[in-house]
Amino acid sequence: MNVGLRDISPKRAALYVVLLATAFRLALGACTGLGIDESYMVAASNRFAASYFDHPLASWWLELGSRALFGSIAPIVVRLPFILLSAITSLLLFALTDRLYGAKAGFWAVVAFSISPVFSLAFGCWVLPDGPLDAMLLACAYALTRALGIARQDTAAAPGWWGAAGLFAGLALLSKYNAALILTGAALFLLTEPISRRQLRRFWPWAAGVLAALLFSPVIAWNFAHGWQSFHYQGGRAAGLRLHLLAPFSIWGGEALFVLPWLWLPLVGLRIAALRRGPAERRGWLLAMLGIFPVLLFALIGIRSSTRVLYHWAAPGYLLLFPLLGDWAARLQGNAARWMRAIARPSAILLAAAVGLMIAELGFDVFPDINMFFPPGKSPLLQAIDWDSVRAELAERGALGNPHLAIAALRWYDAGKIGYALRGQLPVTVFGREPHQFGISTPPSSLLGRDILIMAMPGDISAISAEYRPCFKTIEAAPALTVTDHGATLLVIPVLLGKDLLRAP
Repeated sequence: MNVGLRDISPKRAALYVVLLATAFRLALGACTGLGIDESYMVAASNRFAASYFDHPLASWWLELGSRALFGSIAPIVVRLPFILLSAITSLLLFALTDRLYGAKAGFWAVVAFSISPVFSLAFGCWVLPDGPLDAMLLACAYALTRALGIARQDTAAAPGWWGAAGLFAGLALLSKYNAALILTGAALFLLTEPISRRQLRRFWPWAAGVLAALLFSPVIAWNFAHGWQSFHYQGGRAAGLRLHLLAPFSIWGGEALFVLPWLWLPLVGLRIAALRRGPAERRGWLLAMLGIFPVLLFALIGIRSSTRVLYHWAAPGYLLLFPLLGDWAARLQGNAARWMRAIARPSAILLAAAVGLMIAELGFDVFPDINMFFPPGKSPLLQAIDWDSVRAELAERGALGNPHLAIAALRWYDAGKIGYALRGQLPVTVFGREPHQFGISTPPSSLLGRDILIMAMPGDISAISAEYRPCFKTIEAAPALTVTDHGATLLVIPVLLGKDLLRAP
């Protein structure tokens, strides 16, 4: 294998990679503030529920459980379940690849996963639904290979594994809705692969489907009770009409940057090769079918939808190809093998350096003048630091803990950053058409009679005052709040004080 680990087994080498990657994620999770989506998830969730506005329950329950266990909402606390789960994901990837292609392929699959920014850092560290989704999808794929007898040398089908497949499929659906696309790919595999198609005559695959549906049923019940809000929101992200024939290429380009271009390109080539070989090669056909729908669907949506397609939506479609990539890397010989190692090492070093730079800047302000390159209020650090200065200024004004006072932002992500900074010391809601989970956890109607500090951004403060004046007895300008980082002011937030909320905006 000639990667500095020739004297140990591929399995142990993969374990070392997992441990090293986990150490970097722990350092990043402890030394950096929560991002926009993370702050929102922590601030907007205040109780365990059957589902939530943006996503099903898994990621919300993980961070809620961690803060209940440790009695804190520090970044490392709410991120800890996701970091540990990422290590489990890596081990599951090794197990799946080892079963299909061998331990050496498993090692290279784990290496590729660990140097891919979107999988290793974003999904492996942050409070996002994609981390639990990745783990459950790999567990489900492994269970499928056991249930169907798919391995390096095909074995007898093990029907008992259908129960595990149904369990993990249900947990994947409880993580993120686009798990349904991977499960659709699994169904397509069963229909198109002759040996596996025989399983559809038996009870077990159908029982697995029923089990997955039962596990997902609380999300359906929650949506029914809340006017199908979550389904409408996620479905509406593909709405709007805009013809843009080149959109798939820009979307695939963005996905390549997220995965790493020099990983993305062979992943695409390996999928095409597996599709060309067809169902006769069961292992490749399974992996290709599992991941085909996210990659194609979101590219096609981009052609006709006016909504911007986010590049990480299709990530599960690439995750299920890592075993193929590991097998390809393990079979390289001579100059090709040296070329692969020449790519893997700098990629790992580059990712480690990026983590180090983020920790250095966000934790220790090693580049104090970086904000001078951005217009006021536009520094990218605003997304990555905690807005704790807002809490400090409100504390100086004696506002924290005031039972008659609440906070309202005009955008859900501003409410998330402010709500996380306040640590629950004041209720936070959103005035506007897109409150997201705040519209459920703290609807404006629950704050009638209270005085509200309105974070009057974006827009003209006079126009905002005029818009909300009918909702209060009086409304007036209040001292602005500032977001600072290591003494530098990154954002000035204009504030209005509305006294005695008469009706919900």
